[in-house]
Amino acid sequence: MRMYRTPDARFEGLPGWPYAPKYREIEDGLRVHYIDEGDAAAQPVLMLHGEPTWAYLYRKMIGPTIAAGFRVVAPDLIGFGRSDKPLDAGAYSYAAQVAWMRQWIEALDLTNIILACQDWGSLIGLRLVAEMPERFAGVALSNGGLPEGQPAPRAFAIWRAFSRYSPVFPIGRIVNAGAKRQLTPDEIAAYDAPFPTRASKVAARIFPSFVPLGDNVAVFDQKRAWAALERFDKPFLCCFADGDPITRGGDALFIDRVPGARGMAHRTLHGGHFIQENDPEGFVAAIRDVAAAGVSR
Repeated sequence: MRMYRTPDARFEGLPGWPYAPKYREIEDGLRVHYIDEGDAAAQPVLMLHGEPTWAYLYRKMIGPTIAAGFRVVAPDLIGFGRSDKPLDAGAYSYAAQVAWMRQWIEALDLTNIILACQDWGSLIGLRLVAEMPERFAGVALSNGGLPEGQPAPRAFAIWRAFSRYSPVFPIGRIVNAGAKRQLTPDEIAAYDAPFPTRASKVAARIFPSFVPLGDNVAVFDQKRAWAALERFDKPFLCCFADGDPITRGGDALFIDRVPGARGMAHRTLHGGHFIQENDPEGFVAAIRDVAAAGVSR
């Protein structure tokens, strides 16, 4: 498998990112990068990023979550951040991403996990919850979903076409546009850091085509995952943003179908699609509420 590894020098001196890189090898020699911060004996919070971001997206949440008494584990998906990036588009699929993250969780033997997820972090993370619910203690979900063949919303259809056909794909500027605040030039550069070449962006460009909207090969797996989530009775809290045109209203589906969502203090966060840039405090509060609900149940 042809692979690209972003040079370490690209990650030096990034604003708000003092964390030491850790690596774990999974199948086919793929190397997953992650950060692992806080007390190793504390309850782990798994922060899963989406597309086209990397774990840097959670930088404003990591410190406060650790201060609240948790361990934070935040990986880069294969194809993103400091993780390996297969250069052949055919190496990627939705199922492969789920399998790679499952192998990584099992390799670290993470248990009693609170999942904090958004965007593709939810598409992958919720499949993991469905496949191994015994490893998860609860979920804090923002601006994401688990589509199972619905028609594509217009905003998403535009994004999918842009990612496929645009001659340029400026990742830092894309994140900036999806947040309801102006990122600094250094922050934009930090989002660009893992992707210095056109070839290194292959996963970021192809992911929108994997979302199971309409007739998609992953719909069967999605329906099976939903069947598992409809039995998931551990705390499940939705904290969607008020300014995301793609996922707005998507929380209603989970509140209606997931038993663990009943009685939870679901709330609306303030910001855009990349809510971690706009309302990190609200997202951290949701994580704390999930943990507290798990103790009280």
